Amino acid sequence: MKSSKRRLQALTESSDGMPNYLKMEDSETSIPPVFRSRLHELFSQIEKEFDLLYTENLNLQEKIDILSEKLERESYVGDKQNIDYIEFETTGKNSKVKLSQNNSQKVKTSHKLKVQTSKIVSSFKAPTYNCQLVREFSGHKDGIWDLSTARPGQALIGTASADHTACVWSVEWGKCLLQYTGHSGSVNSIRFHPTRDIALTSSGDNTAHVWQAAVNWDLPRGQSSEEELEAGGEESLGDGDRPEVLRTPLSELSGHSGVVVAADWLTGGDHVITASWDRTANLYDVETGDCLQILTGHDHELTHASAHHSSRLVVTASRDTTFRLWDFREPIHSVSVFQGHTESVTSAVFTREDKVVSGSDDRSVKVWDVRNMRSALATIRSDSSVNRVGVSGNGLIAIPHDNRQVRIFDLQGQRLARLPRSSRQGHRRMVTSVAWVEDMSSGINFFSCGFDRRILGWSIQPSKDN
Repeated sequence: MKSSKRRLQALTESSDGMPNYLKMEDSETSIPPVFRSRLHELFSQIEKEFDLLYTENLNLQEKIDILSEKLERESYVGDKQNIDYIEFETTGKNSKVKLSQNNSQKVKTSHKLKVQTSKIVSSFKAPTYNCQLVREFSGHKDGIWDLSTARPGQALIGTASADHTACVWSVEWGKCLLQYTGHSGSVNSIRFHPTRDIALTSSGDNTAHVWQAAVNWDLPRGQSSEEELEAGGEESLGDGDRPEVLRTPLSELSGHSGVVVAADWLTGGDHVITASWDRTANLYDVETGDCLQILTGHDHELTHASAHHSSRLVVTASRDTTFRLWDFREPIHSVSVFQGHTESVTSAVFTREDKVVSGSDDRSVKVWDVRNMRSALATIRSDSSVNRVGVSGNGLIAIPHDNRQVRIFDLQGQRLARLPRSSRQGHRRMVTSVAWVEDMSSGINFFSCGFDRRILGWSIQPSKDN
């Protein structure tokens, strides 16, 4: 799946959205136009057939998930009824271990150890958080690679799509207020400035752009998102009032020789870090647009870059199975290499507690202490490749997967919840990125996006039974 994602991203780099294997000038082919037209039609039919098969596969997977959850619940109830305690009997040199299933049974022991049922069947523990879909945003014409939330006080989210655009959405209205079309390739990431109304995007056109992200709040609101969800409708950029369109950046950051897959603001917002398939990360001065440093050392393409919220620290992830911690707090920067994954590291982000959370195509997520790179503090195993993880201010890890799952864990590796994955509520294609919101004034504190071209806004709250 990881190689297919790279191929998908490369296919979206043509300027008109047509797959590169069909985009040829008349001078470059001897195929008559009538046959070319027929080929396009056949490829379109193949795509429709594949889409039908894919949908059938998703429906079967949903049925399997329902049966699996039912088995988990039955196992949990069965174990709760049958297991009361574990008894250890030691007499002399011989030791015996017995499992008692009857409260009235009389046993003679030297040592008894009562075990809580919840500990014995911890793998079947019910979710401790409730997850409810609140709002759906749609309108992109291709898959969405990344999303980001604006600074506190602004109810905005930004999305980066393979359709070559980035969008700024109103969380309350569920509408796109601004569409940026300045890139000529897939837009792979988006980040809002920490204090100003500007945004940073990276692209398959080998550049990163800084652009004005001030929105017009006077656009008509139209129908509310709650009414849309109840009616089963979806808000689209093509319906009703179209957003403002911005085509020119404030600054274009160039210098990479390959796809720029991610970019982020360093604390303060005066500098930007970019990560590229050319195996380097670049540090730029935002005001001048100059490249200040080229960071080398990774053996394969970079997949992600993220900056610390308050210190001049950066992590870069790569297909070489490592991620690196770059320290710019001193005039001469230092670098530490974290090894622990067996396949491509797809993302690495900081937590508020100065830890780093890394996700990988090896189907694991690891929590690290930045002062100890020898071994992970916690390891979370899963059944699917991990995409761009998100960590909340209070330490909740959201893990988006290729198999449409989004799971929530704490920093100790304890599973807390899983987002619904039904055709009505969940994503229909792989989930690429997630983001948390600290301000819940809109009733939403979590967002997810994927290659089904949709952004979903969720309310994730502790269960009342906790």
